[in-house]
Order: sequence, then C-alpha cells, then structure tokens
Amino acid sequence: MIIQRNIEKIIFRNLVSNKVVVIAGARRTGKTVLLKESIKKVNEPYLFLNGEDIATHELLFRRSVINYKNLMGDVRLLIIDEAQKINDIGLILKLMVDEIEGMKIIVTGSSSFDISNRLGEPLTGRKITYHLYPFSESELMQIETKITKPENLRDRLVYGNYPELTFLNGRENKEKYLKELINSYLLKDKLSYENIRSSAKIIELLKLISFQVGSEVSNNELSRQLSISKTTVEKYLDLLTKVFILHKLSGFSRNLRKEVTKSSKWYFYDNGIRNGIINNFSQLSQRNDIGKLWENYIISERLKYQNDKQYYSNNYFWRTYDKQEIDWIEEKDGNLSAYELKWAEKKIKPPDGWLNSYPDSHFKVIHSDNYFNWVK
Repeated sequence: MIIQRNIEKIIFRNLVSNKVVVIAGARRTGKTVLLKESIKKVNEPYLFLNGEDIATHELLFRRSVINYKNLMGDVRLLIIDEAQKINDIGLILKLMVDEIEGMKIIVTGSSSFDISNRLGEPLTGRKITYHLYPFSESELMQIETKITKPENLRDRLVYGNYPELTFLNGRENKEKYLKELINSYLLKDKLSYENIRSSAKIIELLKLISFQVGSEVSNNELSRQLSISKTTVEKYLDLLTKVFILHKLSGFSRNLRKEVTKSSKWYFYDNGIRNGIINNFSQLSQRNDIGKLWENYIISERLKYQNDKQYYSNNYFWRTYDKQEIDWIEEKDGNLSAYELKWAEKKIKPPDGWLNSYPDSHFKVIHSDNYFNWVK
C-alpha cells in the first residue's frame, strides 16, 4: 500500500522553471517511492535518471550546453534520484537551469552532508530544499482508524516510523529491519565521507546520547567518557545531524541572567533508531524510559509538522539555574508558545519564572490523549 506523502503537493507547487527542487533525507525514508508516485501525476514529458547508475554518469559527463540540450530534447522536466553520486552535479545542474529555457529539475540526496557538498555554491539562489522524514502521524491517518491508532502509537514509540517497517508484522522482523538499517545505511554508508575508519566511537557516542534524550548534554563530559577530544565530539555530532540521525535543541533566553543557554539537548529523528542503538525493544509496559520515548517521538513529529506545513519557527527548550524548565518553546513572529511534553495527562502550570518573564506567552501540556491536533 502506498501512503501519499504530505510534502508531495508542496514540491510540485514550487516546481518552477529554471529552479532546482532538492529533496533531502536519510536513506529508506521513501524518496524514490515519492518520486515514482509523483511522476505518475505529472502531465508533461520528463526524464528520470538514477545517480547510482553508471549510465547516468556517462550521459552527464560531457558538461556542455549542446550535450544537455540534445539529452533533454523537447523535455523540460528532469528528475535525478541520488544526485549526490554524480561528480560535479552542482555545476551540471547550474548549466542546465541557466542555459536551457523552461528547465525544471527535481533531485534527491541521502543526507544534507553529501547533497550540500555536491550542489553547494553552484546552485546558490537556484534551488529550494525540502526534507523527507519517516512517516508522520498525519500521513499515517491514511491507514489508521481511531480504534487502531492508540496501539499503533505504542508500537511506534518502540520501533519508529520508517516506511518499510510500518508494513512489517512481528517484533522479530521489525528488530531485524532496524538493526540492518542502522548498520548498513545510516552509519557505515555515511561515515566514509569524513574518512572515519571505525564506527566504534560513533556508536558509543550515540549510546550516550540515547540515554540522555531530554536532558542537557555536555560536550566536555562526552569527550571525557569517550576518551576523544571535544573537537572530535563536535565533529561527530555535526556529522550525525547532517545524516538525519540526530537534531539539536538549544536553550532559549532573552538575555536574562538566570536562564541557561550554553547547554544543548539532542534528540533522534526516529525512535526506532534510538532504541536500536541501545538494543532495547522492550514494550512500554516493561520500560522505565517512557518519558524519554514520548518526548523524543513527539518532538520529531512536531518537526515533521513544521516541515510539511512550511511552518517556520525557532525551537528551543527553556531552563533556569534554579531548575525551572519547559520542554519545548516555539518563537514565531515575536510570539512565544511553550509546551510541556508528558506521556500521561497531567495538570501542570507553567513555572513562575516563565510566567513572570513572558506573561504574554501561550502554555500547553501535550500528552498521548491530546497530541494529534498538535502534529497533524
């Protein structure tokens, strides 16, 4: 069964002449399926190329306007899957959109690291980038009912939302899929870009982050625990961000001395990857980390919502030195919205420090019974 991706409409709405639309995301998030399903609805001729096919490299190797005009003929829509595999792809696409009138291009890439390096400066001002994540709660509405959703949610807190995994049955199959995903696609494939010969330290770093989800993380402490330099820790964290495994949340402040801003929190884009890293696929009834699972999950869902709705806000957490804190802060158009994230419904008032400093802000508790409207 094919689930329509929310971002599909946005991509084609913004597909205009002499621009490149870039779809970036981790492997196995469904970029190729998205392209193939989308082009079924395209009402114009197109050329589809695979960046992992050597024939594609040969077609594009001779970087000349005449070569590319001959290749395209009367077609003005070019789609390239895994474009970052092609040498000088940024220069190639720049030449096409600059010199072939009416040219429209869609490309995909498996990480912001390699796609940015390959497209980078040549396409400055000529590209629009979108991100494709694992399935969102909103997209899963297509195959779920109000009756099945609660149990499916509990399952996703453990196994995550990767598209292929969604349709697998049985714990053993899901665990096997995630282990293969981690080892073959998300780590080994990407570490080579930074000439990292061994993934051991990366795995150790991810394990440390896994146990600190929702807590402030000290790079100095990570450095000490891993016996590597702080600079190396920062380099690894940056790489893990660029391959869509981790994302960082910074502390919010409007320059009040009592507010903590130097520390950061780290979250996984997908719960299944987090649980796979620590090899813990126990069901919720057997776990003592439900709070971490929920916080990680609902934050990733909110990011998907922001991405799909093109809702641009600055995201933070908030904490003071006297340990008053709020899990999630959104700053948009000068307005502040604060959210506390709890698995079970609780009546929670905003901290006095927050109310006193930001009396005009909005505050809400997001829990497993009311979350859906926040992420759909």
